[in-house]
Amino acid sequence: MSLKKGPTQDKAVKIFFMVPSPPGISPAQRFRFEHYLPVLEQRGIRYKIRSFYTMNDWEQLYLPGKVLKKAFFVFKGFLRRIVDTFRTIPYNYVYIQREATPIGPPVIEFVVRHFFRKRIIYDFDDAIWVPVSSAQNKLAYRLRWFSKVSSICKWSYKVSAGNQFLADYALQFNRNTIVMPTVVNTKQQHNTLRDQSKRDLVIGWTGTFSTLKYLQMLIPVIQKLQEKNDFTFVVIADKDPVLPLKKYRFVKWNKDTEINDLLLLNIGVMPLHETTIEKGKCGFKAIQYMALGIPPVISPVGMNTTLVAEGQDGFLAESENEWFQKLERLLADADLRTAIGSNARKKIVEQYSVDATSEKFIELFT
Repeated sequence: MSLKKGPTQDKAVKIFFMVPSPPGISPAQRFRFEHYLPVLEQRGIRYKIRSFYTMNDWEQLYLPGKVLKKAFFVFKGFLRRIVDTFRTIPYNYVYIQREATPIGPPVIEFVVRHFFRKRIIYDFDDAIWVPVSSAQNKLAYRLRWFSKVSSICKWSYKVSAGNQFLADYALQFNRNTIVMPTVVNTKQQHNTLRDQSKRDLVIGWTGTFSTLKYLQMLIPVIQKLQEKNDFTFVVIADKDPVLPLKKYRFVKWNKDTEINDLLLLNIGVMPLHETTIEKGKCGFKAIQYMALGIPPVISPVGMNTTLVAEGQDGFLAESENEWFQKLERLLADADLRTAIGSNARKKIVEQYSVDATSEKFIELFT
């Protein structure tokens, strides 16, 4: 899909990115490797990106119905992947995000490693080895091959895991596993601090239709808070959950306006259940809030417990009472929101930004 090189091409490193979606679409791709592409170009490292789905197919994939048409998209994707195995020949590294194909056994990965002898860099940022089904993907669930994650880990030159929990799983199969957090570009994108002096207060959440379920645990807390406090609850997502709240606003997620939309929030929330799936999440909602100086209040699950220092750059909340007290405290104190937000921004710049992690990303290919 794209082939680029910098002014002084490094013959030793040539990377073939084998990914699910076209560039610029998926948050997992945008915030795990795409924002490092300028770094590769600056260093003269040659790369090519090939997605399983074309842009046209991807745009129709999550629309309701048209099962046969979607099956044809998958068939086309497999044909593309067969061609891709031969296209890896000029490259010495193949970076695979999550899986080469969304269903079936890891045949492509096996061929790339054992027949074409390529060094696989295997990247994942969720507990994708755990079988999960939903109303939207019941058919895909039956065709998935969840056990292939362990096989791909074994065959890989290096594994790039989004947090320590994921890394601990990968380490069972590959000692060359590195924790590579999901990060943001604090210079070119997440580069504005939320002004906490404005009076119209907003608590908010951002996510996708698949994670809207987590908001249900917060509804009683928000309802109780709105009995005593004047604020709006904002949801930024691809689907409106139509929450039963006194003051509520839905903002449809848009890549072009996502930063300005997030800046509507005075406080960002990230409620989670505590299961294996949630332990595999990489705290990206909180990272986005923190990068913009928005104090986060989040569940103490998985990576969240290391991401936030309680009372310094955010708050951890488990019970309904804790959620209520910590959100109300932030609603009542603009200076506290500003201080927490400033500390949060500082942590992201120093630990979870493109600048802070570029060298670590480059080291994957050494």
